[in-house]
Parts: sequence; structure tokens; C-alpha cells
Amino acid sequence: MAETRTFDVVVLGGGSGGYAAALRAAQLGLTVALVEQDKLGGTCLHRGCIPTKALLHAAEVADAARESESFGVRATFDGIDMAALARYKDGVVAGLYQGLQGLVSSRGITLVAGHGKLVAPDTVEVGGERYTGRNVVLATGSYSRTLPGLEVGGRVITSEQALELDYVPRSALVLGGGVIGVEFASVWRSFGADVHVVEALDHLVPAEDVAVSKALERAFRKRGIGFTLGDRFASASETDSGVRLTLESGAALDAEVLLVAVGRGPRTAGLGFEEQGVRLDRGFVVVDERLHTGVGNVYATGDIVPGLQLAHRGFAQGIFVAEQIAGLDPTPIDESGIPRVTYSDPEIASVGLTEQAARERFGDDAVETLDYNLAGNGRSKILATQGFVKLVRRADGPVVGVHLVGARVGELVGEAQLIVNWEAHPEDVAALVHAHPTQNEALGEAHLALAGKPLHAHN
Repeated sequence: MAETRTFDVVVLGGGSGGYAAALRAAQLGLTVALVEQDKLGGTCLHRGCIPTKALLHAAEVADAARESESFGVRATFDGIDMAALARYKDGVVAGLYQGLQGLVSSRGITLVAGHGKLVAPDTVEVGGERYTGRNVVLATGSYSRTLPGLEVGGRVITSEQALELDYVPRSALVLGGGVIGVEFASVWRSFGADVHVVEALDHLVPAEDVAVSKALERAFRKRGIGFTLGDRFASASETDSGVRLTLESGAALDAEVLLVAVGRGPRTAGLGFEEQGVRLDRGFVVVDERLHTGVGNVYATGDIVPGLQLAHRGFAQGIFVAEQIAGLDPTPIDESGIPRVTYSDPEIASVGLTEQAARERFGDDAVETLDYNLAGNGRSKILATQGFVKLVRRADGPVVGVHLVGARVGELVGEAQLIVNWEAHPEDVAALVHAHPTQNEALGEAHLALAGKPLHAHN
């Protein structure tokens, strides 16, 4: 007979959503068991956000060395030391992992190592032991998808294998022009590879505002990154020198490796969810606006919940669920108010509605937009970056979308999300003082212009 232990909250999955729920619940005085079969931190910390951004920073350093003479600095780019790069990347991950372990331990959370399965609406079984929760939080994360007829292995890799490569490929094909695809394309190009991206839809980063997508496409052309749009995968086969990718149009592309970056699927199969009455839709857990599954006191967070698959969304949902369980009645999370960043060169950052989505929601006559070019921003000029700030507002109303392209614009999305989520009007932001010279000024200038009083912008 399996031993049973009882807690206020049992969390299945120790990634972004799961550990945030566990930490916040413990902070609120609840007893918590956190079940994780791999390592605390999940995909984001170990195989996603953190290691990929370490590679992207190394790519920025490589480009800085390559382009140093234009800034009056004599430096040379001699290549990538993959062993040293791996030590740097793994060191960043290890430090954060150690800190997270310390946090979980200090909060008195019972960490359960092993594969968990939901065996009752209030019980998770791990290695023969049962952990009963007055509340259960499902947070089992996601995996790299592939396509029918496309088998991962050998020179056909996903982002997980790409992170572990001990060489820079001479050439790479990237199947999928979303966030993961364009970030790896950007890294490999900076490291010296020939790169070509294939996207089935009409634009790279198709979830972004069309103006942003077109700006990235222009920048990629300038960097020598090739791409094919509006053509779908037909087949792939290994060759003597690499991989051949054939598209539905009949076009064939060859490279040393093929990165499959067609999105991430919810990790829900074989975990007992459906057997306990939890409803799935295409593998995703169906929840209400309070992230409740409709079964007992079972909640779900993170990548298994339909919507944006972002670590910070998982954090927010984990905190929300813990506060909901503790009876604090938190405000439901507005998905459109979650900021999004793509760490390619150039960076992309956005929050709120695209122009198209705003026009669909409010009507063509009820939407105004404004583009402010970073060419008018002193700090951007110093950084030698190109791009823009695009604002989307309801006519005579608040700003409902902010979209940015350019070096380091991910750091600007904090103010942008305050503007959108606090439903600020252009004149509200125009009245704020933005430090000079910063790229942050570009947000201020854009709002000045939209408020009808442009300073460093033409009418």
C-alpha cells in the first residue's frame, strides 16, 4: 500500500509556473509539495530562455568584435571557442539553479524528485508514494514539437540539441520563423554560419505586428540571413554532407544541420489528467479565467494552458493560482498585457494589441497608430542601431499596443507594459520626463508625437 502524505498544495512540475506557485503558496503560509522529475527551473532555466540568451549575448560580443573598427576600436573576431562558450553558458545556468534550490529549501517546501502522475483529483503519485493536496496545481510544461514525417535525430535537431552543439555549423536550415527559429538563426549567423529560415506563414515572427515582421526581414537580409516565406515542409533526408529539406513548392535546400523550431507542445500525455476528468483540447489543459480545470481543486499554469508560452506568463500564473488558493481573490491575468521579447539582432519587444488586432476589435476608424524612428534617438545613434517604436491607440483613447524593434529594446518593454496595462493616454506619457540620452526617450518622443506635440520628430 502506497504511503500518503497530505499538503495544502501539491504542485506537479518545477518549471516557471510550478515553482512560482510553490514559492508564493509557501510565502502565504501553506504547506507545499513540489514534484519534479528533472531539475528545478524546467525548460526555461536549463534548456530554453537562459542558455539561449547566453548564446545570444556571446553573439552580440562576436558582432561587436567584428564591427569594432567602425567605433574606432581595433579588435579582431578570430572565431568561437565552443568549449569556453559552453562553460560560460553552463555557469550562468548553474548559478541560477543553485539560487533557486536555495529559495525552495528556505521556504520549507517539500521537494519530491521523480515522475509524478495524477491518480486522483487530489493526489499525485511518485515512485509508489502518494502526495495528497487539498489543492493540486498542474504545471508540467512543454516539449519541442516536430512535424508529421519529420523525425528528429542525427543532423535534424531541436533547440535542446542546438544548445549542446560543440561546433558552429558551416550552414544551417531553420524550419520555423517564430521566436526560437529567428533567435537561433541570429546566433548562428553571428558565429559565422550560413543560415536560411523557412516559415510556412507570410512573415517571420508572424505573431508580431506586420511592421515589426517586415523590419526584421529587412535586417535579416542585410545580415545575409536567407529566408523562404509561405512555403511548407514536405520532407527531409540526410545526405553525405548534411540534410536536404524539400518544400511543398518543390524547392530543395541543403545545409549541414536542420533545426526544427515549429513550436512547443503541452506535456500532458500519460500523466493521468484525462482519467481524473481534466479536459484537454489538442493536448492543452482547458481552464477558466481563474486557471481552474473544473475538477475538484485542480488548477493549471504555464505552457500546458492555451496561450502565450512564456516563462514570465508561467511565473504570473503560478503566483495567481497560489493567491487564489489562499483566498486572496487576485485579478485575472490579461493575456494581451503580457510583454513579449525576441532576442534576435535586432531585438523585438511588444505588449498589447497589434494594429491588425486593434482594428479587428475596435474598427478601422477607431484606431490610430504612430511610428517613431530610432534614427532620431541619440542613444540609438551611438549604438548604431536601426528600428522604431510603433504605438497603437484607440482614437481619443488609451494606448493599446506598443511595438519596438532595435538593439536592446527588450529593456524598454517594462515601461511599455505599464503604459498598456494602466491604459495610459499619449498625453499621460508625454508629460513624463525621460532621461537623456537613453533609448527610453524614444518611448517618450513617440507619445509626445501621438499627443500632437512632437519634439524631435516631424509632424
